[in-house]
Amino acid sequence: MIKLVNMLVRADDLTHEEFVDYWYDEHVPLAKGLPHAKKYATSVPTDPDRSEYDGVVELYFEDMGDLQAAFESDVGEAVQADLAEFAKPDEGATLYVEETVQFDDESEDR
Repeated sequence: MIKLVNMLVRADDLTHEEFVDYWYDEHVPLAKGLPHAKKYATSVPTDPDRSEYDGVVELYFEDMGDLQAAFESDVGEAVQADLAEFAKPDEGATLYVEETVQFDDESEDR
């Protein structure tokens, strides 16, 4: 499983609350249409004034081919364009990682 992790920095003209509202109300519904996406998770800081980033998005795909196809699609291009409406895409770190679960509370192996 491949995971895209993106640390998001809000656009200069938005408060943290406006950033989160736009992200959840406008961007997430658009991102639901990404082909091949297996999971989309968001995280926001509990104390945004003490955080370097305004949010973290995690997108899961079976492999890098599926991730690439998703963002080359019409929906993927729209998602990338919309990101610039509420965030500064080049300011936060982006990671492409292969997730390895070390333990999970729901796992029977513990």
